Amino acid sequence: MIPYDDLAKVNEKYALLFEKKFSQFLTKGWYVLGDAVKQFQEEFAAYQKMNHCVGVANGLDALILALWALHLPKGSEVIVPANTYIASIISILHAGHIPVLVEPDIHTYNIDPSKVEEAITSKTKAIMVVHLYGKCCEMDPIKEMADRHGLHIIEDCAQAHGATYKGQLAGSFGIMSGFSFYPSKNLGALGDAGAVLTNDPALCEDLKMIRNYGSHGKYYNEVVGYNSRLDELQAALLSIKLPYLNFVNAHKRKLAKIYLENLKSDFILPVVHEDYQDVYHIFNIRHPEREPLRAYLLKLGIGTEIHYPVPPNKQKAMQKTLGHLNFPISEEIHATTLSLPISSCHSELDIERVIDALNAF
Repeated sequence: MIPYDDLAKVNEKYALLFEKKFSQFLTKGWYVLGDAVKQFQEEFAAYQKMNHCVGVANGLDALILALWALHLPKGSEVIVPANTYIASIISILHAGHIPVLVEPDIHTYNIDPSKVEEAITSKTKAIMVVHLYGKCCEMDPIKEMADRHGLHIIEDCAQAHGATYKGQLAGSFGIMSGFSFYPSKNLGALGDAGAVLTNDPALCEDLKMIRNYGSHGKYYNEVVGYNSRLDELQAALLSIKLPYLNFVNAHKRKLAKIYLENLKSDFILPVVHEDYQDVYHIFNIRHPEREPLRAYLLKLGIGTEIHYPVPPNKQKAMQKTLGHLNFPISEEIHATTLSLPISSCHSELDIERVIDALNAF
């Protein structure tokens, strides 16, 4: 069996370091917003070449808190890709704003810059770009548009740890960026965890206050805040894994190269371009017979996933707000996409076996 992913195997190599760190954590007796959170915030900001990192409970909260910290007028419009994971859209709704969905580029699966401009209105205050699957968005035209219209850029980097566009890291283009460290990410915790990055010291202080009940000092609350603090233990475990992130990304790029060079033309493969260094959180192909293909692979003991089977505008949760809208490009992607094994637990031999099975379909 080649599973889609095996998180126990992924984390096996860190086990002794985890056990030592947990023992220290237990003995110290400081479990919330302690030295481990401070250390990881500093380390991740340095890795990202950013000034500030604020650890929060998860990737969704990272985006919600970023939007709150901007203090946009209620009901502001925020442009977001139509094919993103629904969390991006949920964050806009929870922040009290209106998500304006824009079609993706059919080749990159990221938001199509040529369609962003036509979605901008007098109520538009921000663009939320989503670096989907581990590929950066085409940021030059997006930044030009945002600057010209006076719009904030918020980056959803939940799948793009270490990805670059023209040599610049995902998460360093906008006023703030949100990261998820969900266990399956290239940099994954052993539970939920997230962070917001910014170069603005005032926003950093606001974020720290908002995540902690609106308080800078215990029992003194300056604003109506929230409880979304990065867990001290998860921060400690992330600090152990962060030095290995580049190795994880390099391994996944090596496996992706094997797929790209050996899969036959029946499959629509991810686009490769010199401007982008992808980290392949997800290696997705597209095929018009996605469901029979997935069933065929499962019979051969090969696990796959679908990211994502239902477009956000077709989700039951979005029927009242987005259900009347149609996004044919997004819907085509959702109907045909299939995610192949490409974890740090997989070997080159695993990928070659998957390729042989696919090419025989």
